[in-house]
Amino acid sequence: MAISGMAFVGMHAAVKSVSDSLPPFDVAFFRALIGFLVLSPLLLTTGLRLLATKRPKLHAIRGVINGLSMLCFFTGVTMTPLAELTALSFTAPIFATVLAMLFLGEKVGPRRWLAIMIGFFGTLVILRPGLIDISLGPILILSAAMVWAIALMLIKMLTRTESSVTITMYASLWLTAICALPAFYVWVWPTPIDYLWLLLIGCLGTIGQTTMNQSLKLANASAVLPVEFTKLIWAALLGFMLFAEIPDIFTWIGAILIFTSTTYIGIREAYLRRIANTEKETTDTLDPAASSAHKPS
Repeated sequence: MAISGMAFVGMHAAVKSVSDSLPPFDVAFFRALIGFLVLSPLLLTTGLRLLATKRPKLHAIRGVINGLSMLCFFTGVTMTPLAELTALSFTAPIFATVLAMLFLGEKVGPRRWLAIMIGFFGTLVILRPGLIDISLGPILILSAAMVWAIALMLIKMLTRTESSVTITMYASLWLTAICALPAFYVWVWPTPIDYLWLLLIGCLGTIGQTTMNQSLKLANASAVLPVEFTKLIWAALLGFMLFAEIPDIFTWIGAILIFTSTTYIGIREAYLRRIANTEKETTDTLDPAASSAHKPS
């Protein structure tokens, strides 16, 4: 997750750097295309086995949702300071919890409700509606986070049966196809320097996606989520060095509130899953007949 955070923030900085000469839709298309090309050598060594999947429809749905999120996010990146967009992107797990409650029937207790309210309060601290004008950039970042929340739930479902590389490969395939259409309508041919930026964006995005998938597969939420806060440190550093951006105190306070909220939600959900799994294992041990009765024939 630490490597993923560095890679994603580096990618965002590269997107801002190339945004003066290329439309964000073009950048999103090349990010997906180059990401696929970076992974394509694996197909030469493993063959089509890497694309073997039990859930093609879920990959497709995740690809469409991921594409919408990426188009919103890349457009928002060009309009928003790095530290602010990083802080706002932390809201994705909050949206994921609310969506799981609304659409998956998941029960959310008072502790997680309090965490959700704290997270949304942190968002208000950053945006300060009524005190300052809210520009289009933060709105697009929040919209991308909301859509990405859906993708996060799908990724977690896919990690149960798919490898992180397979998930990333299908994501690159679908993202390339989905981003190609809007890019066609605003197409601008990149300059040689632009191609270098695009190559960097594609490589960093692929590294960030693959390592994030692998971290979700290998580590508990209590170990993974706190490390994600390093993204804000990298964002503040690169924002200052490359774009002379200095995060204000409201961005830091809001980011801490949002991150504390999302970290607690993740750790609490992991704790409840462990309890549920332990109870199930205990039930299966005490009543093997009941356990076998639920197994498919």
